[in-house]
Amino acid sequence: QVQLVESGGGLVQTGGSLRLSCAVSGRTFATYTMGWFRQAPGQEREFVAGIGTAAENTYHIESVKGRFTISRDNAKNTLYLDMTSLKPEDTAVYYCAAVRAVGPEYTYSNVYDYWGQGTQVTVSS
Repeated sequence: QVQLVESGGGLVQTGGSLRLSCAVSGRTFATYTMGWFRQAPGQEREFVAGIGTAAENTYHIESVKGRFTISRDNAKNTLYLDMTSLKPEDTAVYYCAAVRAVGPEYTYSNVYDYWGQGTQVTVSS
C-alpha cells in the first residue's frame, strides 16, 4: 500500500510563504501522477495543482497561478507545493494525492487512489 505523509503546514501572516511536502513510500513514485487539493471548513474539496510523471507537465488553478508552484523530486520520493503571497482565503487543510497513469482528468479527486492525512495551513489577516 502506498503511504503519503504531508508536512510543512502552519500559521503564517498574509503575504508570507510556506513549503508543503508530501513524502511517498515505495519505489514507484516516479510513475505516479500527483495532485494537491485543499478543503476549507464547510466547503468542498478543491483541486489546487497537479503534476504529471513528466515533471514539466503541471497545472495550477487560476486563483493560485503566480503564487503557488507544484514540483517533485523523484530522487527523494517527495512532492512539494511552494506557496508565496499567501492570503486568508488560502486557509484550508491541504492534501496530497497519487494515482498511477492518468491524463488530463487529474483535476478530479475521484481519479486518485491514495491520499495523505492532510496538513493545516492558516493565513492570518
